[in-house]
Amino acid sequence: MRERLVAMLEPVLAGMGYELVHVELVGGGRDTVLRVYIDAPDGITLADCETVSHQISGLLDVEDPVPGSYQLEVSSPGLDRPLARAGDFERFAGHRVRVKLVAAVDGRRNYTGELLGHVDGQVSLVVDGERHSLALDDIESARLVPEGQGPGRRRQDR
Repeated sequence: MRERLVAMLEPVLAGMGYELVHVELVGGGRDTVLRVYIDAPDGITLADCETVSHQISGLLDVEDPVPGSYQLEVSSPGLDRPLARAGDFERFAGHRVRVKLVAAVDGRRNYTGELLGHVDGQVSLVVDGERHSLALDDIESARLVPEGQGPGRRRQDR
């Protein structure tokens, strides 16, 4: 379903001048939430989120890709931007990332380190001085680590 949503939303958002960063469908039943993360070269404002929400609400109503009822949320990717596509792993090479795998590889499922990039379906990163190569298809989630946020540290509430 995620692929269908991306295929449906990406061209519309690109035509509006926005990048579709990530789509996630969470919860279930009456608590289902469709989250759409967008970005633009100059960043995202509340007005951008409102504009995109209004535009894609109509499309989603017509196409009806999500069974049942759901709540639509449109937001910026934030400082801990999700990385989902091969291009994301190339674009953010040199940044710290937190990666979680679908299943453990060599007994390890979580990695936090410097992203080296993506080549031929493999994401490379350095964790504690050791280079790791992870299959893009094996990654459950990946996010940038905001500056000053290392493993085990939590963001301070403001």
